Order: sequence, then C-alpha cells, then structure tokens
Amino acid sequence: MKCATCGDRKCIDGKNCSNLRPHMIELYQTDNEMSAMLKGAEAAASGKPTTRVEQTLSFIKHMGYKKVGLAFCYAVASEAEAMNQLLVDAGLTVSSVCCKVCGIEKAEIGLANKNPNRKPITCNPVGQARTLNRDKTELNIQMGLCVGHDAMFSQASEAPVTTLLAKDHVLGHNPAAALYTSYYKRKLQRKKS
Repeated sequence: MKCATCGDRKCIDGKNCSNLRPHMIELYQTDNEMSAMLKGAEAAASGKPTTRVEQTLSFIKHMGYKKVGLAFCYAVASEAEAMNQLLVDAGLTVSSVCCKVCGIEKAEIGLANKNPNRKPITCNPVGQARTLNRDKTELNIQMGLCVGHDAMFSQASEAPVTTLLAKDHVLGHNPAAALYTSYYKRKLQRKKS
C-alpha cells in the first residue's frame, strides 16, 4: 500500500483499494473492538474542533473507563500533573508512572552515560507498562516518551494506549511542525543527502 502518496484518496468515498476489506471487517466483530470504534468516532465527531485533551477525555467518558494510566517522561512532568488533575476532576482513578520508575542506573543494563551533567538513570518504558498492568488500568495515556520507548511501552501495555503528547523540545511538543515549515523540510532533506 502507498496511501501516503495517493493522489485521489477515493477510500474516503468508499473505494476499496486493497484486497483486505473482507478480512478487515472481521476485525470489528467483537464487542470490545466495535465499542471502541463507535465511541472513538463519537468522540471525534462532535461537530466542532476540539483539542486532543478534550477528545481523550470524551473517549474515556464514552467508553465508560474508570481507571486510567498515565505514562510520562519526566521532561513533561508539569504537563502530566495538569492532565492527572483533569482526569481526577472527571472522577477517574489515575495510576501515573514516570519514565525513570525504579531508578535503574544505565550501567546496570550496559549503557554508557553520555551526559555527565545528568544523573545516569535510564528510562524504563517496559517497567512503566508493567506498573500500569499491575494496577489494571483500562486505558493508558502516554505523554512525551522517547521515540522507541513509546513503542516498547505500547507493546508491553495490556490496556489500549493513546498518545496525548509527543515530546519535541525544539518545536514545543508539536513534531508535525517540522513537516509544515520549509526551514525544517529543507533541513531534513539535507540530512538525507
């Protein structure tokens, strides 16, 4: 499939561009998947533009979740604290876990400490997921986990995972800005050469 380079994207009008459609429909036959599809569509289709925070809160409400996990990078701890408060204010039980959970030193797992100005504690995305698994969360929200660590967290999480914040220190946590601005597009293209 090459959907990203498709010129007409007729799929939005119902065109089946693949031979996968009969198999895809089967994916939504269980109550859990169908409920998530319907509730996700309801949360996104309010008729007015909403922030990702609003969409996340709406999805949680529509799904009837009561216990939510919050996995965050220490670099966005203040944002995580603000989201935690919104979740609590919405009547939810929140289990939150920082990326440095367990305080594992990099040397313990064979990593070098390349920054002498920073404590040599490694991130622990699998530990974050296992902590939230232990706490039996129904949905996990990840905020600012490093690229790669976010994938490890999602893979190890027993609950579905949604991303609220993708960390990007240069672009104010808006990584898509690199795709919109000509300066960053040129910079990325030069790196490719």
